[in-house]
Amino acid sequence: QVKLVESGGGLVQAGGSLSLSCAASGLPFSQYVMGWYRRAPGKQNVLVAGVSSDGTTYYPDSMKGRSTISRDNAKNTLYLQMSSLKPEDTATYICVADRNFSMIVAGRGIDYWGKGTLVTVSS
Repeated sequence: QVKLVESGGGLVQAGGSLSLSCAASGLPFSQYVMGWYRRAPGKQNVLVAGVSSDGTTYYPDSMKGRSTISRDNAKNTLYLQMSSLKPEDTATYICVADRNFSMIVAGRGIDYWGKGTLVTVSS
């Protein structure tokens, strides 16, 4: 059974930083493209970043500059470092996995989704 378990969310003040982790199990982690999506209350999922099995990263234009995605294949763990957080960054951050980078970018048909970890940024 594949599990993606996010951690590290919480309450942070605007301008602060936060690091999220996603522990993966039940899949050949090093062979999967991984990514982070976020879902704000009442809004659709938005891609934050993706990383290929070899560490190549992708950030949508709207997300460039304040987030860094990385992975540790030896630990089967995905990370997201966020800085200069704003209240509009408040959302549930969700770890995703798929063999195909285009699926991660498209946000449809992704093989696996975690349950997410809530990040709340106070003003």
